[in-house]
Amino acid sequence: MSGFSQSSVSSQNSRGTKRKWVPEEDVALVSYMVNLHNVGTFNADTRFNASYLNELERMLEKVLPHAMLKAKLNLESRIRTLKRD
Repeated sequence: MSGFSQSSVSSQNSRGTKRKWVPEEDVALVSYMVNLHNVGTFNADTRFNASYLNELERMLEKVLPHAMLKAKLNLESRIRTLKRD
């Protein structure tokens, strides 16, 4: 999961800056969510535990250091979008 050279792009909208995710970021996000599931951070009763967004943020920072993805601001929103789509 290293060597991502493409950076995300932002665009202005009425609520401020909207982050555009690049495919490599989506791949990394989904991959790390699968990893969290496989190590037991996820279960059928409680879903992901309360700290999973912070853990995802730390994991993604290692492979995407310049993306500056934040748990509540970026990750939560992107996960909601991926579920919807």
